[in-house]
Formats: sequence, structure tokens, C-alpha cells
Amino acid sequence: MTTSVRPDELNSHLEKCPRTAYAGIDPTAKSLHVGHLIPLLCLLHFQLRGNNIVALIGGATGLVGDPSGRLTERELSDAAQVEFNASKLTAAIGKFFSQAAVYSASRTSTQRSAIPGVQILNNLTWLKDLNLLDFLRSTGTHYRVNQMIARDSVRTRMSAQQGINFTEFTYQLLQAYDYHELYRTRGCTVQIGGSDQWGNILSGLELINKGRLGRVTVAEQSQEKCFALTTPLLTTSSGEKFGKSARNAIWLDESLTSYLDFYQFFLRTTDADVAKYLKMFTLLPVEEIESIVKDHESRPEHRIAQRILAEEVTLLVHGEDGLCAAKVATEVLFGTDYSSLRADQIIGSLCNDPRLAFCSEDEMFTELLPNLAALYGLLPSKSAARQLVLAGGLYVNNKPVRDPRLRLTRDSLLDGRVAVVRAGKDRHLVLVSK
Repeated sequence: MTTSVRPDELNSHLEKCPRTAYAGIDPTAKSLHVGHLIPLLCLLHFQLRGNNIVALIGGATGLVGDPSGRLTERELSDAAQVEFNASKLTAAIGKFFSQAAVYSASRTSTQRSAIPGVQILNNLTWLKDLNLLDFLRSTGTHYRVNQMIARDSVRTRMSAQQGINFTEFTYQLLQAYDYHELYRTRGCTVQIGGSDQWGNILSGLELINKGRLGRVTVAEQSQEKCFALTTPLLTTSSGEKFGKSARNAIWLDESLTSYLDFYQFFLRTTDADVAKYLKMFTLLPVEEIESIVKDHESRPEHRIAQRILAEEVTLLVHGEDGLCAAKVATEVLFGTDYSSLRADQIIGSLCNDPRLAFCSEDEMFTELLPNLAALYGLLPSKSAARQLVLAGGLYVNNKPVRDPRLRLTRDSLLDGRVAVVRAGKDRHLVLVSK
């Protein structure tokens, strides 16, 4: 699933541990999303094999904007917003690798104490005070414009109607400078990125090979060769960009994408994609994955492989508590047997979910149920709610509501506090008495 320059040399290079590898994260949002799992998991595999890893946040390059993979000009981001996003991403990356260490210890023989920590850096540290004249003299002299134009990211934009501005055109030089800086100061010899970053990473290799910026360090004295390692931009079997659901990103932050929705995203994986995703997003042994897929193919209606994929990735990102919450929420919204569920489990599993609503006991027990469904947004109006009751389409705790004048009682609630109200097949409201 990866492409690299000089793959045989790279394999030999990595046999002499530890090496240092890095991947860049653009601060275009305040949270990581599932598309980031691919480079992060690449770093994790390096880490589990005793290598040093660096997650580099583009606090400076985010102010410029990467033209890769875009046909239109990227709007310049507000400096304060980029700084805020970089701060949030620093915490998010630390949290991811902390949780990934726990997951890895449960799926591999690697002990948590033996895993090197992740270094989280921001390229604003060395680019913010970079003098333009010094940059042009030390870095710009190593590049030919015709070679820069030949990069896919530039050529694609130049063929588009808007073309490319000078700021975006120079982005590849800034990313090259990052690679050289990490090589010079931390001995970094491997850069990981999506396939759309191939040209940018090659620019970094050129600078390392040609440039002698600043003082000579141990890394430069040893003359170790550096490498580019890219992963494909992942799409589903239908051609859609991975990580998008109804045009909304699936975030790793549970306050933006609930445990339930994160779990359900992977549970909805198609049969055509599930084997690939099990290999990419979990640390299960290949032999076990092949056995899972074989079992799934014999009984596809049970979606065995999808359930294991959803459980493993949720466990990786959100831990045991997140996985438990996702399973409880799945049972509440899509299951049929609520007998074993407690109110505190239900409330905890749907934290930050818009389908969860709290109301007073007085309102819960005196207002007609169809009216509650309308008041809390399950249905557009009270009349629409009453009509749905008459049509047999409104349910409470999986039991059809027959009487449009029905009022809830404490005995009719789950654990005396919760009513799961459903309109049709898949619209839910979880009412909880305060």
C-alpha cells in the first residue's frame, strides 16, 4: 500500500534501528479526522519497531496553503485560527499515540515501556524568523523553475482556469526546508505522506542531497541517504474520498463525531473494502484477518468483518470506554432488546449526541408523547406526530404507539428514566427525565 524511492535501499536502511521518520499534519482544522489515520498508523508501525517518530504540524506552511490535490486556489487562513488549530492538534496527536500504545500492547508483543515517545513539533519554530534573502540564497538556488513546474501539484493547477499563485508555487520549497531541518537537527531520514505529497517530498530529498544549509551536523557527516514513503489517497470501492460521510468529515474528537457515529462509519464499510481496511487500520495478524474475511464471506449477512473492523478502530482511537459507549448506543438506536441497559449507560453512550434530550419529570409525564416528539425536534409539528401515530410509525422503547393521546409513565421508561422514541425506521429521540 506504499510507494517509496529505492525500496531495497530503504529496507536495508531500516534494518539499522533506530531511524527517525516524520509525517506532516496541516492545521486546516482543530481536530484529526479518519483520513489522518493512514499517516499516523504508518508512524505507529515505525514506532513499534523501535524507531523515533515525529509528527510535524504545519503552523507556518498552514499560513501559505498546500496546492496539492486542489484545482482551485486555497483561501489564506487566519493566523490566529491556524495557531489555535495547531495547539488543538498537538493535544490530539499526543492523545492518539497514548491510546495507540495501549491498543498496541493488547495486540502485539511490544511492551508499552519499550515504545519510543512521539515528538510533536511545529515548523513555525524555525520558519517564523527565516529571512527571505537568506532563504532565497540558501534554498532557492538549488531548484530549477522548470523542475518545480513539472511537479504534479503545480502542473495540475497551471492547467486549471485559475492557475497557481506564487505563494502556493513556493510551498514545495518550504516543505523541503522542513525535511532538511529535521534531517539536520534530528537525523530524520524518512518522510511519510499521501501520494499527492510525492513531489513535495522529492523536493526535500533534493535539498538534502544538494544543500549544505547551516552548520554540518552528525546526520550530514554520516551522509545517510534519505527516503520518501507515500501512501495512496484512500477512496472507497465506489470512488468516494475516504473519511467523508454525507460531505462531513469523520473526526477523531468525540465532541465532533460521537463514539456511535465513529463506530457506525466503519460498520457501514462495504464488503469490497473491509479486508483492505482490516489490514490498514488494525494491528490484527494477517492470518487472523484472512480467517475473519473467510468467515465473513460464508455469512455476509452477519457482517462479521465489519463488526470486528468497527470494534478494532474504535478501540484504537477511543479505548475501552469509547468502544463500550458505541456498542451501548448502537443497541439503543438499532437493537431490539433493552432489558439489560441502564439509564446511566444510555446517557453516557450518547454524550454530545443531538438525539439525546433532557426534560423535567413534570413535562415527561404530563405532556402527550406525540407532543414531546415534536417539541424535541423528532418531528416537525404536533400534527405530524399525531398523524404518524395513526399511521403506526411512532414507537417508544421499540413498542408501537397506538394512542395519539398517550402519556408516558415511570413504569414505561427504561430504568425509570429513559424513553427511546423512534419515528419510522431510523429517526430517534432519546428522552431522559432530569
